[in-house]
Amino acid sequence: MASSNTGGVTPMTITGRMVRERERILGMTPEERAWRAQWLKDQQLSPNEPRHVPEYWKERLNPIRRVYRAPLDLVQKALTPVIGGKWAGAVRFWTGKVGLIAFSIYAGAYYFKYNQNDWTRKGGWRVIHSRKAVFPGDEGYPNFPQRSGPQDYAARGFKQSPI
Repeated sequence: MASSNTGGVTPMTITGRMVRERERILGMTPEERAWRAQWLKDQQLSPNEPRHVPEYWKERLNPIRRVYRAPLDLVQKALTPVIGGKWAGAVRFWTGKVGLIAFSIYAGAYYFKYNQNDWTRKGGWRVIHSRKAVFPGDEGYPNFPQRSGPQDYAARGFKQSPI
C-alpha cells in the first residue's frame, strides 16, 4: 500500500476559491474579502523568521552525515559574518560540488593510468587507441599494423613487455 503525505486524510486547501484571480474578479462578498485580507496578512513572515534551531538540524541529520558535513560547515560558519549567510551557503555548496568533481576526475585518471587491462591481469578497463588518420600522399601511408601471424592478434601488450 502506498503511503501518503497526509496519512490517508484528504488534504484541505487553505486558499479557498479566491486563489484564482478570475474568481476574485467575478466578485467577492465582504466576508470573503475580509478572509482574503487576513490570509494575505498571514502569508507574511515575522521579522525574526526564518529561525535557526540547532536542535532541529541535529535531529534531522544522522551522525555520519554530520561528520562528513563538518569541514564545510566550519567554512560556512567562518564566512557568514564576512560575506553574509546567503553567500556563505553558496560558497559552501559550490566548494563541495567542485571538490567532488575534481576528486572524480583525479580518481578516474588514476584508475585508467595504473589499472590498464593488459596481458598481466584480468581486471581493469581495456583502453583501445585508434590509429592516426593517414591519407594518400602523407608520410606513413598506408597506416596499418604489421602482423606476422595469428599470435599478434589480441596480444594486449605481451610482445612489448621487458620480460
